[in-house]
Amino acid sequence: MIGDVYQGHPGIGSGIIEGSALVASDGFSARYDLDLTKGTFSRQAHALYGEHFAGKILVLDIAKGGVASAWMLNVLVASTFCPLALILNRANPIMAQGASFGGLPLIDRFPIDITRALKTGDRLRLDVEAGTVTIIN
Repeated sequence: MIGDVYQGHPGIGSGIIEGSALVASDGFSARYDLDLTKGTFSRQAHALYGEHFAGKILVLDIAKGGVASAWMLNVLVASTFCPLALILNRANPIMAQGASFGGLPLIDRFPIDITRALKTGDRLRLDVEAGTVTIIN
C-alpha cells in the first residue's frame, strides 16, 4: 500500500532507498549523539538513546555541530553501523557537505515538520534526487 508522499528539497546522493524509519524530533550530531562501536544513539538526553540506527532511515529535526560532525558522517559510512539515509527538517551547509563527502543520502527542507509526519517503523521509499519521501507500509 502506497501512502503519503512528502516533497523535500532535491537530496544529496542518488537512487531509490527503501527502509524502516527511526524518528525523533531531536536534533542530530553525528559526533555527539552516536556510539559508532555499538551502532546506537549514545547521548542520554536524546529521545533515541539506546536505539540501534544501522540500516535505518534516520528522521530528525535539525543538524547540529560543525566540521567534526560532518567528518563523522564519513567515518559513519565506513563503519559497520551505518544508517541508510538521513531525513532532516533542516541540514546546515556543513552537514550537507559531510553527507556528500561521506556518500550518505540526505533529504531536507520539507514544508511541514517531517518528524511529526512520519513515525518510527514506517516503511519508507526515498527518491533522493527528486527529494521525495513516500510511506509504503
